[in-house]
Amino acid sequence: MTYSKSADNQSQPVMPQPPRAIEKTPMFTAMNAARYQRQTLIRDIETANPKLLCYVAGIRAPVDRMDTLGFVDMLHNVLPGEPIDLMLHTPGGDVDAAEKLITLLRSMVGEDGELRIIVPDFAKSAGTLMVLGANTIVMSDSSELGPIDPQVSLKDGNGHDTNHSVLNYLNAYAAAKADLREEPENPANRITFEKFDPTMVRKFNAVKDRARLFAENLLKRRGANFSKIAHDLMDIGRYPSHGQMIGWEAARTIGLNVEYLSLTDPNWRKYWSLYCHLRLAIESDQRIFESNYVSLVL
Repeated sequence: MTYSKSADNQSQPVMPQPPRAIEKTPMFTAMNAARYQRQTLIRDIETANPKLLCYVAGIRAPVDRMDTLGFVDMLHNVLPGEPIDLMLHTPGGDVDAAEKLITLLRSMVGEDGELRIIVPDFAKSAGTLMVLGANTIVMSDSSELGPIDPQVSLKDGNGHDTNHSVLNYLNAYAAAKADLREEPENPANRITFEKFDPTMVRKFNAVKDRARLFAENLLKRRGANFSKIAHDLMDIGRYPSHGQMIGWEAARTIGLNVEYLSLTDPNWRKYWSLYCHLRLAIESDQRIFESNYVSLVL
């Protein structure tokens, strides 16, 4: 304790002052108002639900190895064994990256832990693969999954990257092979068959097997009919378009554990409101990772 001199020259004790509260500046608060609003929505949702993590990507922001940074950040303050809800919106992307991300989540909740994935809009291709790792998939009428049809990026004749459907390529190869076997003297059949590169056929078969095994392993751990579900999701006869919608009813019919919430359900309206805020926070080539304490845009 320190002392000060009073007017009569007597020493008086100086009482310590309480520390001054540190406040965010008005400009900082204004610049980050949208983030504070989103995180308030997240905390409101969490009052009646598990911890909520959000991974929302633009249409030109595929699942990528870089996404590990965002997931590890969101999991930083999650306790092992704690149930997790993940809001997921993605056009798809790299299968190996998707496996790493869903493995991170499953490792945190534990083998017997609860992981719910909420799909407000769409989770396509590699996103659908991630969904297969959830105990429960929360969907509404606006939600959609997609067929598991891995896409491979290759250079075209002008050196530009173009995406190729692995399943469509292999089906076309099988059809050309069958036509040549039936009419080996037909020059059109031979020309068509010779357009296929054996190296690419082997590569695409490996990618197809990789995606199928990944899907089956995720489903097997959940006790689902893994072979049937994986087969149905990779059946391009059933789903000829890569972007084809698999809604909540079709997902249930396939055998997935879907929790349906109507568009007017109060909980769903909160999820949708948060999703709209998150979509507006990013450009088409960005993704956002957000929780009640983390906010990262890549």
